[in-house]
Amino acid sequence: MLGLGLDGTDGHTRITVGKNFKLVGGSHDTHSAMQETAIKVNEELDRRHKRLEDVQPNEFAEILERSKP
Repeated sequence: MLGLGLDGTDGHTRITVGKNFKLVGGSHDTHSAMQETAIKVNEELDRRHKRLEDVQPNEFAEILERSKP
């Protein structure tokens, strides 16, 4: 997963890398929301005993929708 935050105006460069995701940019709030979503997606994948690369697009969309803060 790749998250790009485009609303950062405070001069900070925010980058977070984790299992299955890379997040770049955004305001503090936006970057935090992207982190929370990425973590929840990974937790749901673990609950389902699936890897990100094995999930079909429609299933990923459903997981993503359930994982939004």
